[in-house]
Amino acid sequence: MTTDNASLGPTLRELREFSGKTLKAVAEPSGISTAYLQKLERGEVKSPSPKVLYGLAETLGADYLELMRRAGYVVPGGTTHGNTLAHALSSEGLTAEEAEALTTYLQLLRHKQRQRNA
Repeated sequence: MTTDNASLGPTLRELREFSGKTLKAVAEPSGISTAYLQKLERGEVKSPSPKVLYGLAETLGADYLELMRRAGYVVPGGTTHGNTLAHALSSEGLTAEEAEALTTYLQLLRHKQRQRNA
């Protein structure tokens, strides 16, 4: 595993807040407790399991491999579309944090589109 875990917590919180869901509304369908989700969002969990990350990705409409990468796991293909987008946007004068927020927002939009098309 790598050390990119610091970005998992804020990403989970942003995804949850953008979706307008409560801790409970995300934790329950993901198969975890609200206390555990709070710890994840604060970065207090060193190695969340792939199963937990998959449940969160499904519930939040996030890219599973991106959550795995942010949790510090090595994922196939190295660079993800989110990284490519963040890099492209950072060249337009955005801070890394702004580019990350836009990437997270794009994931949420795609999730909402999938829900409408289902």
